[in-house]
Amino acid sequence: MADTRVEKILELLDKEYGKDDICYLNHENPWQLLIAVILSAQCTDARVNIVTEELFKKYDTLEKFAQADLKELEGDIHSIGFYHSKAKNIKACAARLIEVYGGEVPESIEELTSLAGVGRKTANVIRGNIYKEPSIVVDTHVRRISNKLRFTDKQDPEKIEYELMEVLPRENWIRYNMQIITLGRTICTARSPKCDICFLREYCPSAHKE
Repeated sequence: MADTRVEKILELLDKEYGKDDICYLNHENPWQLLIAVILSAQCTDARVNIVTEELFKKYDTLEKFAQADLKELEGDIHSIGFYHSKAKNIKACAARLIEVYGGEVPESIEELTSLAGVGRKTANVIRGNIYKEPSIVVDTHVRRISNKLRFTDKQDPEKIEYELMEVLPRENWIRYNMQIITLGRTICTARSPKCDICFLREYCPSAHKE
């Protein structure tokens, strides 16, 4: 894979979507973003934002989440998938943040992944958006489109993360995720990719096979 092809793809992504680091999950502080990301697993950001608008008014402190009645919390997030496990994880996560980290969201990936409901993807969202620590978030769009672009041939998210760290310049790590999510939602959709109108077509090996 020629470095010039990678550079051209990144240049076109910046031209199309800009260089700003955008977070689509509404939040006012780090712990709200952490809870929103936990809720976003297997769910759209739009749905999460609808739920958290009222959720963060009702539970306006970490203590309220930690002390919440589990059944009541499940009811509050019922419209989001996997609400049983998510409610349990949110309570446990909030409690650990208070007990171990004094109510602050930690920065290191090791500390973040020690929290209930937090894997590498969630940890990297926090590191990138809150601490501006260059991180690559591998979701389904990033996995699928990075494979199409031949940036990686792996399927395991952690292996993809490390391969992309080798392929992409560090300054592109955070915004690459949001650019690829936007591309995946609008043009390079999973079921019917619109290769004929894609601005990356000339540099995408997959486009010429479809």
